[in-house]
Amino acid sequence: MEQLDTPHVPVELTPWDRVQLARHPQRPHSLDYIFALCEDFVELHGDRRFGDDAAIVGGMASFGNRTVMVIGHQKGNDTRENMKRNFGMPHPEGYRKAQRLMRHAEKFGIPVLCFVDTPAADPNKESEERGQGNAIAESIQLMTVLKTPIVVTVIGEGGSGGALALSVGDRILMQENSIYSVASPEATASILWRDAARAPDAARALKLTAQDLYTLEIIDEIIPEVPGGAHTDRLATMDTVGKRIAAHLEDVCALDLEVLMRQRYDKYRRIGQYEEQQSFAGRSFL
Repeated sequence: MEQLDTPHVPVELTPWDRVQLARHPQRPHSLDYIFALCEDFVELHGDRRFGDDAAIVGGMASFGNRTVMVIGHQKGNDTRENMKRNFGMPHPEGYRKAQRLMRHAEKFGIPVLCFVDTPAADPNKESEERGQGNAIAESIQLMTVLKTPIVVTVIGEGGSGGALALSVGDRILMQENSIYSVASPEATASILWRDAARAPDAARALKLTAQDLYTLEIIDEIIPEVPGGAHTDRLATMDTVGKRIAAHLEDVCALDLEVLMRQRYDKYRRIGQYEEQQSFAGRSFL
């Protein structure tokens, strides 16, 4: 009897599977996207207060027919570069550099593109002494009122306040296998259960996948990835990301500035709203 081929059934990835894909060392980083999608990139350095931070890169570039300011977390491609870039964990001077570039973009009416990919902000004593918490808060506050269009794309890890400091935008996009959460699964498991080995359980509870966040209406679009993850076909991945950024950038740049700012305000006011239904004596109240 002739044997029939068994149809291929895609394997559903768990949240922990997506965490591993988001952290894959060969996944494209911010500079990969910048060089692939932009022309005439001129990197700008320094916060004009303390120094330069290689964990955040940024500068002027041409994206399609527009001049843009691109800013992103940057991890290394090997151990030596990861040491230089602090594994993509910015110091306060990195966030202050980003703020300087954002203000420059606002002054000249240039849209801002942000690429998010960090485990978290640098937690060391020296960073705290130089005002890490203030730098993150100032960055969030600035992006909230920045009078120019902002499109944010989460391309890998979106960890804690370190990610949020570059994530306030008119549009937030996430790649299919990226993550975005208040804390890492390992840290969450250690806090809740005193057992980092329960990180897969924490990943499920955190609702950190693009699919979860789209359902919660925190992000605006999920950008699909090739089977196996973004690192398996970098060129196709970057091409897809570029097309989706371009589409959203056209939308927000077409808006009147007053409308843009009002929509941004409303977008973040809606996050976290919920209705609780209670039943009392056979009657329902909202």
